[in-house]
Amino acid sequence: MTQRSSVAITHAYVVPVSTEPIENGTVVIEDGVITAVGADVAIPDGIETIDAEGKWLLPGFVEGHGHIGTHEEGEGWAGDDTNEMTDPDGAGLRAIDAINIEDEGFRDALAGGVTTAVIKPGSGNPIGGQTVAIKTWGGRTIDEQVVSDSVSVKSALGENPKRVYGDQKKTPSTRLGVANIIRKAFVEAQNYAARRAAAEEKGEPFDRDLGKETLARVLAGELAWDQHTHRADDIATAIRLSEEFGYRLVVNHGTEGHLLADVLAEKDIPVIYGPMFVSRSKVEVRNRANRNIAAMAAAGVRVAITTDHPVIPINFLVHQASFAVRDGLPRDTALAAITTNPASFLGLDDRVGAIAPGLDGDVVIWSGDPLDTDHRAERVFITGTEVYAWDSEADAGRGGGRTRERVTRFGI
Repeated sequence: MTQRSSVAITHAYVVPVSTEPIENGTVVIEDGVITAVGADVAIPDGIETIDAEGKWLLPGFVEGHGHIGTHEEGEGWAGDDTNEMTDPDGAGLRAIDAINIEDEGFRDALAGGVTTAVIKPGSGNPIGGQTVAIKTWGGRTIDEQVVSDSVSVKSALGENPKRVYGDQKKTPSTRLGVANIIRKAFVEAQNYAARRAAAEEKGEPFDRDLGKETLARVLAGELAWDQHTHRADDIATAIRLSEEFGYRLVVNHGTEGHLLADVLAEKDIPVIYGPMFVSRSKVEVRNRANRNIAAMAAAGVRVAITTDHPVIPINFLVHQASFAVRDGLPRDTALAAITTNPASFLGLDDRVGAIAPGLDGDVVIWSGDPLDTDHRAERVFITGTEVYAWDSEADAGRGGGRTRERVTRFGI
């Protein structure tokens, strides 16, 4: 379990995101949970107090779509466990089984103020597997860092799966083949759920199937459907499939979502947009532009921002928000896009994404406005425990800051 501590941070410019900023504010965290937020807050006796005068205090950022720990940096094939590209239906796969918590990306996350990340299987399969939301620090094993293991299932449309299986001379090798794999899997899951219910009613034994169990949870509304999709025609297919089967759709990437912004807004389908600092590396992202997310938000689409780490280093999440502001996204929306919105889209907002009583004590002291690239995360707290501090002399003088390593906590 992630270590829980108590601390009061005073005299800060507090930006809860979910409510208005507070001048000269105080946030109290007790046993890992935020208990008080305001300008006039009583501090419990004996609690550690940190004076953050002149600093900004924000919730830890939420990366809504990444591969940290599953696609390790600098490890090549040995550290890449993002895609099990041997079966187009990977519904039975779980990202948690591939996460290495010693991936250097976790340290980068802390340096960028990211305290929660939703880890997803890759986009090589029409159905990639089950995702997991984790803290970016805290446990001896990844199990101790889990925020929720009931988040979503990753799916992919477009170029990636048709290329992967087309190269293998297997189905699917076309967009219609990709959609058929997904449609067939959901029909089988519907039939499976009906047979399971009948067996339960009769008290008869029933042979379980891990993949169909997962898809049945999607159909029941327990898990969201994270749809990798870039082109407008693929987004339309994603909507069509979701309406056929009635599941909760979250568009991931959404490069051409601006072309269907009115439709997405009307149907209240959220978009996790990005990564934004990339070249036009394939046909379906040739219309990539930072202003696309601003256009979607202006139309009423609820948006979040992703680095798709390691495509973009996870510590650059906030800088993508800064560039989105430069290209027309309102700054309040940009902050929500890396905090409250991804938490809300993926059912994590009862734990993370804002500074409010009852939420986890995941907060970050910034030297100033985080959307100003001159400022940095100076101190990072997860469930009230300080896990990172900026230090210009750390990391052999490279300015990487100091992370509280697991050996400190566990004495190993």
